[in-house]
Amino acid sequence: MPEDVPPLPHLTPEEFRRHGHAVIDWIADYWTTVGERPVLSQAAPGSIARALPPSAPEVGEPFTALLADLDRVVLPGITHWQHPRFFGYFPANSSPAAVLGDLVSSGIGAQGMLWSTSPALTEIEQVVTDWLADAMGLGDWSRSTGPGGGVIQDTASTATMTALLAALHRATGGTARDTGLQDGRRYAVYASTEAHSSLLKAAMMTGVGYANVRQIAVDPGTQAMRPEELRAAVEADVAAGVVPVMVVSAVGTTATCAVDPTRAIGEIAAQHGIWLHVDAAFAGVAAICPEHRDLLDGVDEYADSLVTNPHKWLLTTFDCSVFWVRDRAALTGALSIVPEYLRNTASDSGAVVDYRDWHPQLGRRFRAMKLWAVLRTYGLDGVRAHLRSGIAMARRLEELVTADPRFELALPRSLSLVCFALRDGDRTAGLMEAVNASGIAYLTHTRLGGRFVIRASIGGVWTTPEDIELTWRALQRAADGLA
Repeated sequence: MPEDVPPLPHLTPEEFRRHGHAVIDWIADYWTTVGERPVLSQAAPGSIARALPPSAPEVGEPFTALLADLDRVVLPGITHWQHPRFFGYFPANSSPAAVLGDLVSSGIGAQGMLWSTSPALTEIEQVVTDWLADAMGLGDWSRSTGPGGGVIQDTASTATMTALLAALHRATGGTARDTGLQDGRRYAVYASTEAHSSLLKAAMMTGVGYANVRQIAVDPGTQAMRPEELRAAVEADVAAGVVPVMVVSAVGTTATCAVDPTRAIGEIAAQHGIWLHVDAAFAGVAAICPEHRDLLDGVDEYADSLVTNPHKWLLTTFDCSVFWVRDRAALTGALSIVPEYLRNTASDSGAVVDYRDWHPQLGRRFRAMKLWAVLRTYGLDGVRAHLRSGIAMARRLEELVTADPRFELALPRSLSLVCFALRDGDRTAGLMEAVNASGIAYLTHTRLGGRFVIRASIGGVWTTPEDIELTWRALQRAADGLA
């Protein structure tokens, strides 16, 4: 080795093997014991930072020191999303198969911005997104073999912004990418009042503007968008010279898992040439079960794009958000920029897909590996069993709520989400806080008509029927304490 090149402190392959085994053992032990830990972190603000030195070490430490700090520093500051009684927000499943797939992705360390930078990364992603589209019952419009296809984004928020960029490209005849929204016209997008906040952020980031998001009223009994209100808003905008760009139909809203009437919304969008984006981030994967295919009614006929998140309910480690588009030309037209350093023979031939043109980022990791691992090791039968078990356990919680006269459902159960409250609604927030503070379970809330409502989102990797019973007993004890 030349004298001016010092030896580098990389782990050797053998050291990596030894420490890698220790990390896998640590994760396996964590999964084995996570159900014994308080779900919600008990850390005080700043306590984790104070446990760390103020600067990085000048001389490298043994990897065993870092492994020891997982228990000393990290775990006290973790709210355990993999806990069997984590029922907040939506599941963030990280199954063993997905973790191993993600490890392979990290080990390979490939950049998939172009087909040529790793052909396997692109082509496996095309095949896996086609597999998932087929499993969910989506039509040919979603397949990579046609004019559309699928891509794995990081999150549904990015997918929604990407859809809006494509919609703007189509609505402006391509001028939005070159001159921005400076043509003197106003543009509007539409979604229900219960739609995810990422649409508002997408409007802010693309230049459409927060104030030009039309938040459409919902039916109080279902929390689903009212199509007649959408039609009125679109017609009012058209009459005022505003250009309708995109409408979002939510299949499983964040607050209540409400399902918008996509077919009726799609008919309105089609009449006015509006891009229809279907946000099925949580609930879309339920369509893998044939009995839930009605969730996607109208999608094949009307959707221009659809997103669903395997990193929620489908056993796949974050981040993995699958986005399908009917016309990839609108997407690549909005996002394609080809500097000289990215030119190559394969791309110039037109025979390959370069996924760098399918989202805002240039660089992209091998996200398909973990979804590929899940679909292959579980099989569709195993995936369906997981989805159905979450729904069955939610049905059990629904039964327990309705059998106790102190409690009531705020809305009918939607798939694996149960929304409930004490009949004496003023005490519901205290009930939830008491259960969360106990460490037994973790629940989050929403408000319906101003009323505080508890959400129990069921579907974790390690959740069992006994966890539902334990959580219910904790809720009953907390209710007794508030009496």
